[in-house]
Amino acid sequence: MTAGRREGSAGSAAQRATAGTAATAGDVAASEVAHAATGDPARSPTGEPSIREAASDLGRAFKACVGAMRRMRGREQRLHGELSDAQYGLLFGLRASGPLATSELALMADLSPASATQMLESLVAAGLVTRVRSEQDRRVVLTSLTEHGRELVDERHAQFAPRLEAALAEFSDEELRTSAAVLHKLGAMFEGISPGHEDPGQTARSG
Repeated sequence: MTAGRREGSAGSAAQRATAGTAATAGDVAASEVAHAATGDPARSPTGEPSIREAASDLGRAFKACVGAMRRMRGREQRLHGELSDAQYGLLFGLRASGPLATSELALMADLSPASATQMLESLVAAGLVTRVRSEQDRRVVLTSLTEHGRELVDERHAQFAPRLEAALAEFSDEELRTSAAVLHKLGAMFEGISPGHEDPGQTARSG
């Protein structure tokens, strides 16, 4: 029996819509990086220093990568019974950390608790996870992978691990760690941006 038949109930339109909402934040973030990178690498239109050429290249590459991931998600979600990328994120979180409360799993998968709960219900119906109340705190519901869920995650990992290794084969471990550090910095930058609040650096420059 293929994994797709067992997961039919997990690929509903509601889950796809929720996954699309979760993906939007990443797409917007990528657009912000790329938009900032489209100007003159040396000078901005106002004459102030702008983004370095290398940083501009990074911004465009970041946007292209996120766009490619979005298209991949779209192709997968058009297949009957396929899980969304966000649902796989929940399963991989459970594979890495064992039984988790919904709030912990939502944080790990970058989802709201409500979205995570909705997706977990469909994963339970598909036989991929189980949910039981914690013996230490009956208010907490812990989610765990079933044997079928673990097999599916292992299958997914086996499908993508060789592709990832092949794509990054030409880069040294040091280069990959530097790339990871850059992405962590970008993540921290986006986490620190609050709508409606000026960047402190921008305020200082305009004062």
